[in-house]
Amino acid sequence: RLANAVTPLWRLPYQEQLQVKHESQRKVLQTLASRLEELGIGAQKPGGLCCPLQPVVPSPIINGYRNKSTFSVNRGPDGNPKTVGLYVGTGKARNIVCVKANHLENMPPKHKQVAQCYEEFISGSPLDSCILFHAGGHWRELVVRTTSRGHTMAIVTFHPQELGQEALAAQKALLKEFFTSGPGAVCALTSLYFQESTMTRCSHEQSPYQLLQGEPHIFEELCGLKFRISPDAFFQVNTAGAEVLYQAVGKLCQATGDTVLLDICCGTGTIGLSLARQVSQVIGVEVVEKAIEDARWNAAFNGISNCEFHSGKAEAVLPQLLASWEDARPLVAVVNPSRAGLHYRVVRAIRNCGSIRRLLYISCKPEGEAMRNFLELCCPPDPRKKLTGEPFAPVLAVPFDLFPHTVHCELVLLFTR
Repeated sequence: RLANAVTPLWRLPYQEQLQVKHESQRKVLQTLASRLEELGIGAQKPGGLCCPLQPVVPSPIINGYRNKSTFSVNRGPDGNPKTVGLYVGTGKARNIVCVKANHLENMPPKHKQVAQCYEEFISGSPLDSCILFHAGGHWRELVVRTTSRGHTMAIVTFHPQELGQEALAAQKALLKEFFTSGPGAVCALTSLYFQESTMTRCSHEQSPYQLLQGEPHIFEELCGLKFRISPDAFFQVNTAGAEVLYQAVGKLCQATGDTVLLDICCGTGTIGLSLARQVSQVIGVEVVEKAIEDARWNAAFNGISNCEFHSGKAEAVLPQLLASWEDARPLVAVVNPSRAGLHYRVVRAIRNCGSIRRLLYISCKPEGEAMRNFLELCCPPDPRKKLTGEPFAPVLAVPFDLFPHTVHCELVLLFTR
């Protein structure tokens, strides 16, 4: 049941998985075409699409490709309240159980090993797992991040409840000892982090990541560059697939030596830095402050001096950046937002900046909120919404399989005007 929930295509041969994904992306483009037609924009292309669709670009690695996994702590099928795994079932049906992820094909052995060791540690702890915040308990989720360089970072989330500083310090010491000189030492962790959190999801600003042992960062190589990764920094979950994606983005940008590349939702700067050598300047914007620190470090370490990175919400930073844009150099935008899509103010700033003639929208869920963005980019000007710039039009769609065995796909949609 867990394999079917997390990796629903795991039984299909890989070529068939790619066909399933191609079909789902085709439906996305058909939906966009009909929505644009309702707005009186553009003619449909063959097959009822809004633009040509290329075949799905396969992932170079099919099994064990994930470089990040998040494990929950909850009751297992056997009733053990300290099971470390992933959820099956729904809250609505009240049938949620936590199942060990040992058999999932998209997860590398190292992630499974760290999860197993964490379960062993909390099983021996007198403290309960925190299943419901109000019901007490302490041990919560585990995040494991790995790199192709053999680095492993583990981040343990802990609900302090009423524990004092002395009791907290004792727990941190026990956890550190387990992973450095106890049974957990087999994991050979590069970094062990601890986060005290009273919320479901917590940023470093809300509750700092505390380094218990090892190095503060892990490192990855991508497109011939070295990247530093902080505990909460965004990095594409399939490194080998991301490399193929970024190389294609470079070609689709058609950037020349005098181009300025605007990298919106830039994370640790991977896209902008990988393309920095073929453009005159890169401007990155990202909400996670630690990721921007990483991006600046990555630029300096790789000897790249034509990049500037801005920390803050894109909807606050970008309108200011573009409102006074008078640079004569061609401006190409690449956006890679979360599933929530771009804030309307970001779309408006892009639309109203006449210098941007080419836009690449990278979406991991194009049928979701991204669809709203596509329509906002392409709709006729609307003075009431302060949308005065001329509309974009979709001209090419290229799907990338960054998530083998799942139904998800990364879609790159090229817009021009």
